[in-house]
Amino acid sequence: MKLNVGDQIPSFSLTDHQGNIFKSNQVVGKKVLVIYFYPKNFTPGCTKEACSFRDSYEQFQKLGAEVIGISSDSVESHQKFSDKYNLPYTFLSDPTEDIRKKFGVKGHLLGLIPGRETFVVDKNGIIQCKFNSLSSAQHMQKALETVKSITNE
Repeated sequence: MKLNVGDQIPSFSLTDHQGNIFKSNQVVGKKVLVIYFYPKNFTPGCTKEACSFRDSYEQFQKLGAEVIGISSDSVESHQKFSDKYNLPYTFLSDPTEDIRKKFGVKGHLLGLIPGRETFVVDKNGIIQCKFNSLSSAQHMQKALETVKSITNE
């Protein structure tokens, strides 16, 4: 399965960094979502990406958007990562990579490294932007531009 711009995101449930169950259908219809898939907590590129979303999180909030980071790291790893870097948004643990597969996020380097891909989803659950780049620096900016365009800010 591979999701593209214009597709409805699948409904999913995962455990967040605080041990709570996150259900996408409780947020779709209420907020714009920025869902970014990344390879691994505490690695240089992933830390840079997470911190760039942190540094702009207030802007996303003012635009009515919620940021969600997803990787196969454990709930405990997400909690440590979030605490260490003061990351104010939700991290979801996808240990089986089922949600990564539902979104069609491909791995890099012959599939050895989980892919880095960002989706911006409107309030109706429709993908408005899909951005795939190994460069962690560009994801937040692309997401923010898209959120601004769909919220007319």
